[in-house]
Amino acid sequence: MIVWINGAFGAGKTSAARELIDLIPNSTFYDPETTGTGLRNLLPQKKLAEVTDFQDLRIWRRLVVDTAAALLAELGGVLVVPMTLLRQEYRDEIFGGLAARRISVRHVLLSPDETILRQRVAPRAEFPGDTQDVDPTGRWAYDRIEPYRSALAWITGDAHTIDNSALTPRETAERIAEAVRTGAAPACEIVQTPEPTAETVAAGVLLFDEHDRFLLVDPTYKPGWEFPGGVVEAGEAPAQAGIREVEEEIGIRLEQVPKLLVIDWEAPDPPGYGGLRLLFDGGLLPQADAARLLLPGSELRGWRFVTEAEAATLLPPTRYERLCWALRARERSAVLNLEAGVPVG
Repeated sequence: MIVWINGAFGAGKTSAARELIDLIPNSTFYDPETTGTGLRNLLPQKKLAEVTDFQDLRIWRRLVVDTAAALLAELGGVLVVPMTLLRQEYRDEIFGGLAARRISVRHVLLSPDETILRQRVAPRAEFPGDTQDVDPTGRWAYDRIEPYRSALAWITGDAHTIDNSALTPRETAERIAEAVRTGAAPACEIVQTPEPTAETVAAGVLLFDEHDRFLLVDPTYKPGWEFPGGVVEAGEAPAQAGIREVEEEIGIRLEQVPKLLVIDWEAPDPPGYGGLRLLFDGGLLPQADAARLLLPGSELRGWRFVTEAEAATLLPPTRYERLCWALRARERSAVLNLEAGVPVG
């Protein structure tokens, strides 16, 4: 299990986390800022210059998941992680990656009064994670308050909130420990299919509206939008997997077996194993049916009908290529064989 302590810079996360490991038996402290500092020493300056925050580095988000999983595999028990996460898609990616490893996350937000928060950050001029960089005005910390305030809507809906305005680090840790013990800080609901250990077969389904736009869904557990669908289970026909996944994800039961549009071989891309990706034509989804569409909040946060051009800004490149060829196949009433998004044969 992981106890993830969120909050603005200066909220007291690290101090409370160090106290918390004394209150939760067999617990270990892990600060992901050390991973960010390590990347500053490992990555070329050209790569570092592309971002203003190491959280924007995909490798950081991946390493946080891998490091946390490795620490728990080695040490067991509970991992206490003090780390600000203000971008919901990053929270989704990290917590989703942990869920894929069947690691439960208890999300706690430390939320002192803003006046108290400003008093705490006033004397702190150093940038977090790097003692060599100093901001003589303290502006860096103040500039993080507004993004934190903007993120409160989704964080407070997800995390157990503790107002530690008048609490010492020890008292804050005691509140966190009590919330974890009693279940007041429940396990985060993000779920994900366990990560594959070999190549997989996955089935996606395109559902169209009256304007010939197709449906995309927004997963909570990974970045980028996706077609309704998922991994084909052992002994399951791919088209039936598509029907099952559509019903599980959006609550719509397809009356007819969807027609195959493309079969695409996805090359291994470590740590991914690749495999076969099938995309089916699920036909028209009438507006009345779309109005009944239900999303499991633990897996999907949104849905929308989009055009091919709009999908280019939502789908990862390989998935978009697969989509484009699927639409061409639909126009031709054909089935296309792809390798890494490129037709063959």
